[in-house]
Amino acid sequence: MIEAHALHKRYGRLLAVDGISFKVEPGEVLGFLGPNGAGKSTTMKMIAGFLAPTAGTAKVCGHDVQSDAMAARRALGYLPEGAPGYGEMSPAAFLGFVADVRGLVGARRKERLDAVLERLSLRGVLHQPIDTLSKGFKRRVGLAAAILHDPPALVLDEPTDGLDPNQKHEVRGLIRELARERTVLLSTHILEEVEAVCSRAMIVARGKVMADATPAELLARSRYQGAVSLLATDSIAARAALDGMPGVSGFHQDGDDGRLYVFPQGSKPVPLDAVAERLRHRGVAHRGLQPERGRLDEVFRRITTAEAKP
Repeated sequence: MIEAHALHKRYGRLLAVDGISFKVEPGEVLGFLGPNGAGKSTTMKMIAGFLAPTAGTAKVCGHDVQSDAMAARRALGYLPEGAPGYGEMSPAAFLGFVADVRGLVGARRKERLDAVLERLSLRGVLHQPIDTLSKGFKRRVGLAAAILHDPPALVLDEPTDGLDPNQKHEVRGLIRELARERTVLLSTHILEEVEAVCSRAMIVARGKVMADATPAELLARSRYQGAVSLLATDSIAARAALDGMPGVSGFHQDGDDGRLYVFPQGSKPVPLDAVAERLRHRGVAHRGLQPERGRLDEVFRRITTAEAKP
């Protein structure tokens, strides 16, 4: 549905995208994850036909975005970063303009406008200037414009960046709903977004693909996978009690909340009951003992930097 092959983009001496290749299959939500400046937005602009690649090709539903540009754009809905629109226009006027550009007429035009207004709950703000809307509603208007022509593929660039927690929750729910019927390429630097909406995640850094896996597979690469954590009255005594315990490879203490992490040795999780029994036997008071499922932030840092540490 969406395909990139050896995409390169150079700005003078800066190589912003360095040979990125991937495919997004029907029904997938691919999270395009990376630090600022990794090349995410540039790649998405090339796929959307907004930027011409220096080298390589991109296709949407089999249509080359350069040689068959109109067919590719008909098959794609694109939400740029920040959901830019015409601030002096109302959602009604803006979506009417987009319908005109998309060539929607007659009953089909009315059907699609009614569908997006209903789905994105825009009727209550239909005649307000877009500039007066909240960021959350501006994203809704942008999403409405992206899906107005009912495309089979969506490219969404940082759709929740800058939103408050409630707005993020709303927009993520909308994306999950839209993804039931479409293939979605979603760029983000927000790690929780990957677990919330993506079926697959690709980590990019310095214009290159560094990892491509499901969120669960990425979590399995975390040193926190299979660990246990606890809060001890005396963390030094807790470390001494657990040091040398079978299945334990080491420790880390969080500087923020003082939580002590006990890391597994090998692939087997640290046994929770055995940790509790050992601490009880050594007379170490503790609370909040719990298993850990891995951390995307730690995997992300390790993949995208050379010096990542917990």
